[in-house]
Order: sequence, then structure tokens, then C-alpha cells
Amino acid sequence: MPVQGYDMFYKTFVDNKNEISVANKLRRQRFRIFLDMIEGLDRPIQILDIGGRPGFWEMMFSEFDIKDDLFITLVNIEKHNISSTNIQSVTGDARDLSQFADQQSDIVFSNSTIEHVGDYDDQHRMAQEVKRLGKRYFIQTPNKFFPIEPHFAFPLFQFLPVSMRAWLAHNFAMGWRTNPIEDYQAAVDEVSSIRLLSQNEFQHLFPESNIYQEKYLGLNKSFVAYTQTANYRATNLVNV
Repeated sequence: MPVQGYDMFYKTFVDNKNEISVANKLRRQRFRIFLDMIEGLDRPIQILDIGGRPGFWEMMFSEFDIKDDLFITLVNIEKHNISSTNIQSVTGDARDLSQFADQQSDIVFSNSTIEHVGDYDDQHRMAQEVKRLGKRYFIQTPNKFFPIEPHFAFPLFQFLPVSMRAWLAHNFAMGWRTNPIEDYQAAVDEVSSIRLLSQNEFQHLFPESNIYQEKYLGLNKSFVAYTQTANYRATNLVNV
């Protein structure tokens, strides 16, 4: 069931396929910070991306004219088709990546994944794997207390009861979905699978890290936990 004006709001605010959306502008600015952070590191750089997609890196390689000295390993529940020689895709569970050796990667990178792995204990397990696997890390997650829930693009959606969230997702096309979730139980499972983090919870998962606050209209839209390199420390992003 379409809602008048919602499609325009989604495309303007959270649509990652829209190059001028707020989400894409912030993502580009965040990636600039990441590039600044790794500027002084020895090359080539091995990056383990937990939950990443090949399209993201292909877009960033093209847009930022990145040299062929970054090598990306994507880890997801399902394997992706890859066309770039700098990217490989493997299967794995973010909570248990025992197929990889300690400190195997120069950087562990993750964008909007830790909120999808389960409850807080599961998120802690992923955080422990991040710190075990990488010499450094750069982990982003949306702010639980930002007023627009990023996955369903609905105000204060994350604070509604599960039954109400499931009803909305079952009856309306929300977020990136072009249709409502047909099965009600599937809608319950979908809305229950996302656990957004507060800044305090995120800091508790990565107590040794710097926390960078990504801002929009003066509000914290998301957080990045990162390990400092070569005296580099990120500052808050400007409003878009």
C-alpha cells in the first residue's frame, strides 16, 4: 500500500541508490575519513569487510580514484559475485570467524552490520571477533536515538512494540522494500532481527576505541568506532 509522499521522503533521505540522498552524502564523507585514517599505512592494505557489498567498494574505488593497493575480503552469510580483482567474497558468521587467523587483516571494516547480528551478547561476540582479526578497525552503526529508523525509514519506528512494527511492515512498503512483507510472521522476524545501539552500548563494545559521531541537523545519526592511526583523530562530520 503506497503512502503519499513517503516514496519521495525515502529517496531523499535514506535511498543508497540515490546519489544525492542524505544517506549517500554521509556515507561519502565517512569514507573520506576512512581514507584519511589509512593514508600513512604501508601498502598493500588487506581489509576484511564484515557484511559489506561489492557495489559499495566498486563505487568508492571509482569515485575516489583509489589505487590498486587495497584488497578487500567481504564476509557475508551468502557469497557475492565479484567482478573486481581487488575484491573477494567468502561466507561466514560475524559472531564466529574462526576461519581467519588472529590479526590477519590490516583493518576490519564494517558498515551498518553489527545491529543485524542478534542480541547484545551476539553483538559483543562480533566486537570480539573484530578486535581479534584486525590490527585496526573502522566499525559504523546507526544511532538508536536518531528519530528516523534507517532500515524502515519511519519516525521512531524502533521504539514501537514489535507487534505494531510488524503490522506496519506487513501492510506498507517501507524503506527499500517495494512491497509490504507478505507474511505477518516474516514481518515479525524481520523487525525483530534489528537491534540498534546507543552510544553508551557501542562504546561498551569497543571501550578502547575512539567514537566518532556522524551528525545530521545537529543530531547524532550514526557512530563509528575506530582505532587511531598516526595521530589521526576524526572530527564530527558537518551537516549535509
